[in-house]
Amino acid sequence: MKTLVVYYSLEGNTKYISEIIANELNADLIELHTKKQFPSSGFKKYFWGGKSVLFKEQPELTNENINLQPYDSIILGTPIWAGTYAAPLNTFLKQYKMIGKDIALIACHAGGGADKCFSAMRKALGSDNNMVGQIDFIEPLKRDKDGNFKKAVKWSNSLKMS
Repeated sequence: MKTLVVYYSLEGNTKYISEIIANELNADLIELHTKKQFPSSGFKKYFWGGKSVLFKEQPELTNENINLQPYDSIILGTPIWAGTYAAPLNTFLKQYKMIGKDIALIACHAGGGADKCFSAMRKALGSDNNMVGQIDFIEPLKRDKDGNFKKAVKWSNSLKMS
């Protein structure tokens, strides 16, 4: 069984958790990069991030073509923007169709919206995959970094992937 962790991270929280999980599962890891950078602080961060998800934008990714064929399991990581997943993940989900994969979801946020985010991701993925887990973290780099590390490791080991 081969696993891939694909994530987008604006402030490093999703990157931190994705790296822990990839390491624990001995998985390959791909960080999504956009051609145009999103603002990472202040009002512009919330305005542009919120606008991009509200209008279902698909920012151009600079990643080379990603071959999902060798992977049985894919873990998707995102920050939560305006109650849903970040626009770069929207681009990824539109460009890469996943069928027959074990899928797990990771979300990082400042304090809410995980259920809505996971529901939107499951809807975007469709019903052609086996959902094996989901987990969210509240600002893991700022709030109890060690506790969040342990939480990510425990969750990784609890996943039932084929």
